[in-house]
Amino acid sequence: MALSLRNLVSRNSLAPLPIGRLLLSTRGLQTFSLPDLPYDYGALEPTISGEIMMLHHQKHHQTYVTNYNKALEQLDDAMNRGDPSTVVKLQSALKFNGGGHINHSIFWKNLAPVNEGGGEPPRGSLGWAIDTDFGSLESLKQKMNAEGAALQGSGWVWLGVDKELKRLVVETTANQDPLVTKGPSLVPLIGLDVWEHAYYLQYKNVKPDYLNNIWKVINWKYASNVYEKESA
Repeated sequence: MALSLRNLVSRNSLAPLPIGRLLLSTRGLQTFSLPDLPYDYGALEPTISGEIMMLHHQKHHQTYVTNYNKALEQLDDAMNRGDPSTVVKLQSALKFNGGGHINHSIFWKNLAPVNEGGGEPPRGSLGWAIDTDFGSLESLKQKMNAEGAALQGSGWVWLGVDKELKRLVVETTANQDPLVTKGPSLVPLIGLDVWEHAYYLQYKNVKPDYLNNIWKVINWKYASNVYEKESA
């Protein structure tokens, strides 16, 4: 069910802190805040409904941020107490929730309303690199869609640049693992969230429809900027 922004809570009324800004706990521990979106919740309709965007941002991403901060505080306490057993136990929570925060912070930037350039094909150096490494933009889309449709369970499909090999790659990661877990030289350009919470309210269990349609609002300008910076 697609809802316009006027039927939803305005992103401005939420007043979350900008990405990169940190909240400071009473002990001086740095923790993270939910990043604001660069567009309104309903701005990606009809490709992604405002209802999904609101739930995805306010509920799912916020939960990763909350639990990441909690794990960071527990880690700080365990390290202060010299408790290596607890430090080790916290690693999975830090990876899952920290990865969820990292991945979603990229995902919001990977999207843009159509009237702000969403869906416009990449030009310049990234466009040339896609043609070189995948044959064409359509071939890349087909590859990422196929990888996403075949991914069992929850996870992500990434277009990244391998800074060491100086080429583009397509990778999948499970759950909330960020792309860097596949290699330290990999930098994400485009990440497609294929968790059910990203599409199920609108596309039901037809994940391929979601994957085909999301390209209509992909922000290739953002991806191009990252590519040029990381390839310099």
